[in-house]
Amino acid sequence: MKKLLVSVAATALIGMASSALAEECGTVTVAEMNWASAGAIAQIDKLILENGYGCNVELVTGDTMPTFTSMNEKGEPDMAPELWINAVREPLDAAVAEGSLIIGGEILNEGGVEGFWVPTFLAEEHDIYTVKDALAHPELFPGAEDDSKGAFYSCPTGWNCRITTGNLFRAFGFDDGGFEIVDPGSAAGLDGALARANERKEGWLGYYWAPTAILGKYDMTLLDFETPHNKEEWDNCTVVEDCADPKPNSWVKSEVYTVVTKDFSEKAGPAMDYVKGRTWDNRTAGKVLAWMTDNQASNEDGAYYFLENFQDVWSKWVSPEVAEKVKASL
Repeated sequence: MKKLLVSVAATALIGMASSALAEECGTVTVAEMNWASAGAIAQIDKLILENGYGCNVELVTGDTMPTFTSMNEKGEPDMAPELWINAVREPLDAAVAEGSLIIGGEILNEGGVEGFWVPTFLAEEHDIYTVKDALAHPELFPGAEDDSKGAFYSCPTGWNCRITTGNLFRAFGFDDGGFEIVDPGSAAGLDGALARANERKEGWLGYYWAPTAILGKYDMTLLDFETPHNKEEWDNCTVVEDCADPKPNSWVKSEVYTVVTKDFSEKAGPAMDYVKGRTWDNRTAGKVLAWMTDNQASNEDGAYYFLENFQDVWSKWVSPEVAEKVKASL
């Protein structure tokens, strides 16, 4: 009976401690954005904030512009775990300056990346690490209708990046260098071509972006454009359809941060340190997304997969005490 009473008392104390933490942190609304990497990190945040810091987390559906506008004008939701800030930079800078919004950690520490990619096995075998390197070897990239030319896989018709990619294709001289643009027709067609080349150990060259599931599954190398981003050229020509004389240019890195409201930063306590400190690279995010795709998994499934299989990553985001709480909850 004495052991039972001790056990009951201990359980009560744990419950009181959890309630105190929850009261301190309170209810937190977190935007679960409608793309995979952002959806997964929102679910990861929910599990860690609830089990590690005692918050009560409510997930709300989000997207870049509506979520930012609501946070900026209404102060809700409390947190956007993965906000691509290039799209909202001016109003975000103004909100940060007045103190209504707070920028947390750089959740994607490599940023969102766009560019021209080749399979890593091909890059290592033939020393292809720049756009010029690829341009010198059209014979390594099969798939063009004209067998004498190399294939360059562009964005499908209808995507904005088709214009950008087409202009850069001409700017770097691929059209005169023995290459032919291949329109994959759809996202599935682009993915299928990339996957098929990797499975068959064949060459592939084209546009893609990270973090994505397919770049988590296949090891690809981003080619160096060897030229800085020129915003004036970008705005006046690179993104303009059928620009007469495109010049070499490069994509600018998309900065991706967590953004929270002032109210959250004031009530979150130690949880704010977590929000400021957590970050992952595109390869790690891609591996989680690849597992989710292969297993038709939900964002929540992806969060549990990450917490169970990447403890070396997320345990650095929190204190040892919080890490033990999260591990116990799994």
